[in-house]
Amino acid sequence: MEPNFDTIFMTGPQGSGKGTQGKRLAAKLGFFSWDTGAELRAIAAQDTPLGHEVAGIINGGQFLSDEMLIRILEDRLPAIPEGKGIIFDGVPRRMGQAEYILGFLKSKPRKGMVTIHIDLPREESVKRLLLRAKTEGRVDDTPEAIDKRLQFFDEVIMPVMEVLKKETRYLMIDGRPSMDEVEKSIDDALGI
Repeated sequence: MEPNFDTIFMTGPQGSGKGTQGKRLAAKLGFFSWDTGAELRAIAAQDTPLGHEVAGIINGGQFLSDEMLIRILEDRLPAIPEGKGIIFDGVPRRMGQAEYILGFLKSKPRKGMVTIHIDLPREESVKRLLLRAKTEGRVDDTPEAIDKRLQFFDEVIMPVMEVLKKETRYLMIDGRPSMDEVEKSIDDALGI
């Protein structure tokens, strides 16, 4: 059965597994996967002025300005084939980004938008991120940077969820079980 949506926003605090779930879902549905973190890390690895600027920001545990992220989105979004489903992981993070992305999507012939919010208690997020820092050697996963990002999530990203609740079909998923169990919960909620 053809899904009645072609745009998914994966949201949740750092360490909730939204990146992994987004990739699994994209593979299952044949959707384009927009992983903001991976996009930014790829740009940061380039020996360009933008690469150095982005590297400095993410290695310091900061977030890019709306202007910079919108510049990257403007450059990359038009490359997505018309009619292909897309899963966004890591955007929108602020109101300006939400307005830009929702405006862009509404200007295209699209079926429907869904937000999958993977909920995870703060203590569990911190535990998972510290483990990821150890296993993946991620320099942006220091206790200070983690705390800063989780605080940013609570203060800045959560208000964006209110916009997504109004503009999309909003699904809340418990992120505490195993990855496979979370994946099954997402599939069940989407009816796939």
